[in-house]
Amino acid sequence: MTGCPCGSGRTYDSCCEPFISGQALPPTAEALMRSRYSAFTVKAIDYLYQSRLPDQRVDVNRSMLENWANAAQWQGLEIHSIEGDGPDRTEAIMDFSAHFRMAERKLVHREVATFRREGGRWYYVNGRLGAAAPSGPVRAATAAGRNDPCPCGSGRKFKKCCAAT
Repeated sequence: MTGCPCGSGRTYDSCCEPFISGQALPPTAEALMRSRYSAFTVKAIDYLYQSRLPDQRVDVNRSMLENWANAAQWQGLEIHSIEGDGPDRTEAIMDFSAHFRMAERKLVHREVATFRREGGRWYYVNGRLGAAAPSGPVRAATAAGRNDPCPCGSGRKFKKCCAAT
């Protein structure tokens, strides 16, 4: 058994794997966030798509998510703050950083994300980029649109860089 990529200190099979495999639902927004991070590390793109609020999925480009997950070397999740989370709550806001390497550069995706519980299930709604963590040279990154700058920091458009791989 190996440690869970989300950094919970538990094993993957007792932490995020049951959520990613569909055997269980995350009981809190934090559990969903951790499982979404782990899904990037194990390249579970279907889970990333399914764990997003259904009316927010129209903007999701699955191939870009997959390219980002494949191109990045995921190095850790850091949760800075959580507001409104819990099994009896319906909305939560989380400030987090996902650390990764891409094109031999250390990068940080810093986001303030909104989560909503509907029908007894937590979903990722959306997020906005936050300030980059002050730990050396970093660049905030998101799942970029085709004509957006590539999150790897190359300076090229996403479609000509990591989306082309």
